[in-house]
Amino acid sequence: MRIDGKGLIDRGSPVRFRFDGVEYDGFRGDTLASALLANGVKLVGRSFKYHRPRGVLTAGSEEPNALVEVIERGQQTPNVRATVQEVYDGLQARSQNRWPSLKYDLLAVNDLAAPFLSAGFYYKTFMWPRSFWEKLYEPMIRRAAGLGRLSGRHDQAVYEKAFAFCDLLVIGAGPTGLQAALTAARAGADVILADEDARMGGRLLSELEAIDGSPALEWVAAVLAELAALPNVRLMPRTTVTGAYDGGTYGALERVGLHLPEAADRPRECFWRIVAGQAVLAAGALERPIAFEDNDRPGILLASAVRSYVNRYGVAPGSRVAVFGNNDDARRTARDLMAAGIRVAALIDSRAGVSTDEDFPVYAGAVVSGTRGRLALDEITVQHANGTVQIAADCLAISGGWNPTLHLTCHMNGRPIWNDDLASFVPSRGAVPGLTAAGAANGAFGTAACLAEGQAAALAALQALGRVAKPAPLPVAEDFGYGLQPLWAVPGSGKAHGRAWLDFANDVTVKDVKLAAVENYASVEHMKRYTTQGMAPDQGKNSNIGALAVLADATGRGIPETGTTTYRPPFVPVPIAAMGAGGRGKGFAPQRLMTSHSASVALGAPMIEAGLWYRPSYFPRPGEATWREACDREVRMVRQVVGVCDVSTLGKIDIQGADAARFLDLVYTNTFSSLPVGRVRYGLMLREDGHVLDDGTTARLGDSHFLMTTTTAAAGLVMRHLDFIQQAFCADWDLRTISVTESWAQFAIAGPKARDLLAAVMDGPVVLPFMGCMDVQEQGVAARLFRISFSGEEGYEIAVPARYGEALFRDLLARAEVMGGGPYGMEALNVLRIEKGFITHAEIHGRTTAFDIGMEKMVAAKDCIGKAAARRPGLVGPAREQLVGLKPLADAPLTAGAHLYAPGAAASRDNDQGYVTSVCYSPTLESWLALAFLKDGRARLGESIRLVDPLRQIDVICTVCDPVFHDKEGKKLRA
Repeated sequence: MRIDGKGLIDRGSPVRFRFDGVEYDGFRGDTLASALLANGVKLVGRSFKYHRPRGVLTAGSEEPNALVEVIERGQQTPNVRATVQEVYDGLQARSQNRWPSLKYDLLAVNDLAAPFLSAGFYYKTFMWPRSFWEKLYEPMIRRAAGLGRLSGRHDQAVYEKAFAFCDLLVIGAGPTGLQAALTAARAGADVILADEDARMGGRLLSELEAIDGSPALEWVAAVLAELAALPNVRLMPRTTVTGAYDGGTYGALERVGLHLPEAADRPRECFWRIVAGQAVLAAGALERPIAFEDNDRPGILLASAVRSYVNRYGVAPGSRVAVFGNNDDARRTARDLMAAGIRVAALIDSRAGVSTDEDFPVYAGAVVSGTRGRLALDEITVQHANGTVQIAADCLAISGGWNPTLHLTCHMNGRPIWNDDLASFVPSRGAVPGLTAAGAANGAFGTAACLAEGQAAALAALQALGRVAKPAPLPVAEDFGYGLQPLWAVPGSGKAHGRAWLDFANDVTVKDVKLAAVENYASVEHMKRYTTQGMAPDQGKNSNIGALAVLADATGRGIPETGTTTYRPPFVPVPIAAMGAGGRGKGFAPQRLMTSHSASVALGAPMIEAGLWYRPSYFPRPGEATWREACDREVRMVRQVVGVCDVSTLGKIDIQGADAARFLDLVYTNTFSSLPVGRVRYGLMLREDGHVLDDGTTARLGDSHFLMTTTTAAAGLVMRHLDFIQQAFCADWDLRTISVTESWAQFAIAGPKARDLLAAVMDGPVVLPFMGCMDVQEQGVAARLFRISFSGEEGYEIAVPARYGEALFRDLLARAEVMGGGPYGMEALNVLRIEKGFITHAEIHGRTTAFDIGMEKMVAAKDCIGKAAARRPGLVGPAREQLVGLKPLADAPLTAGAHLYAPGAAASRDNDQGYVTSVCYSPTLESWLALAFLKDGRARLGESIRLVDPLRQIDVICTVCDPVFHDKEGKKLRA
């Protein structure tokens, strides 16, 4: 089916590829769709719902039918559009949604059951019998869901993410985009020109047009050569701009290696975040089909796609082609077919009174009312003023008009505007700040108009950027008339099974949309969900406007009143692997190791994740058979002698500036502006909704210099929170914040002999009051010393620059062991803090308030973030679950996650009194302990409560007690 002398493919570079196990020939520059058509393959897939035979419909990323699975680089990628996938040597693709084969699909029996599978049938059918849902309906739906299938193996391919910045982003490289990019580039602006096609030029690649008296392709080549030579221009082919976001940010997906053989050492795709001062949307327009009975057969294509395959790829989609349209553009297709030597069986124009003076039969005021041919088209039925006629045709080109590709203008809640002259929606101005639609994307379909709008959009963008540029003479181009007379659907013949298809991807018919209206799903969004119209692969690109017109007619409204569905990013499917490139395995959760890591591993400590860090769980010694034995020993060691723990993972945020104290007063519930230099204060931080975000300590190192410490888990969250508060509420304050977590190694020294160990390290006694801090010299290294405790014992924390961390840790351990102490890990740290009633993010888990944890008095009289919200009804009062301690009446283990009930009450949701957040066995108290949240808990101290964990079969009666189990007065830590 190749046409000699036609096309832009490289006939000197043949390639071999396979489809459904059969080997075919193609050329470099072919897509899988064009190469299959060139080999006479028209059947490429099966429809989603009825498994009807389907063929190629379009020539771009809007393709709803030709979705295939591509097997490459050891993986299987489903739902790849054959119209976008370039062929290369060794490409392997296969059809999907069929069994056992594409030609003989047993599930095509669904088509016979079509009368029972109308719109919304699943809502009505799967309601009863109720008992069938879990055992029959849900498994059946899950098996049937989706089109292609994943391999079930991990994706081992390489992806990238990248960032780019420019003055002007031009989206689309057709005549509009090329003229816009050229105008801005000549003015010295930094320009990015992105186009989803492998070859730039847009529709000009598929048309027989002239610019400045020469073939349009020569103008395209000249402009691209000039742009490529300019240092301020980046050309990005194979790059689809997928979404518009705040601050002039655009997402874009680049197909980097999908067109190359497996041996090519490149990533598959790259996801770009592009920040642009201004943008021009020059994405062109999408042709829409016309609905008529059996309009979905293989061999029925959009008229613009037929021109693309003929003029760009040198492929004849058929040997006898009919053309059906409601506008002048359809006639261009017929003429191009004739020029290529392809027989035009007929031009069927729904408009009465159009010229019939052509070298092929023309039926004016006529429509295609039906087709024949199961696996491929072989005949059409034409209805005209004098009756009907059957015309033999193996290809039908249809054109229902054009829809501007305005999706990106709607990604920030913009709504398009209906244009009666074009019978389509056009973009609303200013819907996305800094983005201007131009050319066909703005409803200007002629080439001359596109060039003019491209230049005007670029000049406007340059003016917004503060650059001066004058308009240059525009190339002379053609401006074809459009002459559209709307035709959305051809009335049916009344056949029992005659269906006119609107959404090819989801098997939605005209009848389905009308039924939705009859059943009162008259809202466009309700109709969409009731029928699945415009969902999944289609996303409204082909079917949206036709379906809206049918719904408008069925409800007696106009299309503007009916409205359109919401266009959301991404414009084309974006692999999660590309958006999160590098975020797989350790790239998803990088191993962050403390400076003491090698020393801890050498001591046999198993490492566990804490936030993004790896910390020692415990330090086993010879003769200890379980972790509990090591943990209990470490707890006793801290309570009786001294222990050393690496706490470098705690978040450390350096805050400086004249307004630093004022800023801390705003972010913390308590007051920090009164904190003296050289002192540390515990602080509680709320979210804007009044719930606790984090707690920690902040030291005042100077009049305008503070060091905030956060929990390990919330370090990044708190930093983001501080950034937001500064930008949103106090951008003009004298203030700077920076994370210094990785800059300092910090070690806790806790226990009765902590002061002795510190004196040994510091070569002399150090006098420091509780909650004090000071700069010190540690063996000639500038260090910081804090007297704070997370264990309930006398405790200190010493911080040194990270490069000295390992040396200090080894020194501390050696000296501690001489005293009978040693290191302790996370398990012991957790026991120590539970005994003392200290909270972590197990307790401040995102839905607790200061009132819940008994710290409501810390919400001072001053204003702070979250204060007003924390006082809302329902966030305070006895009905809230409040922090308490639990001790079992008998020696029985407790579990975190267990729920609390009144003794004797059934363990049911209605009787739920609270839940357990942290548990441990306390070697100090020789009992299991728990921290829990209990309704009106602080008023119920001394009561008995039932703890139930049905998963682990634990049912224990506990005593409700104060959450501080050890040294309630704090004498030991203040010693």
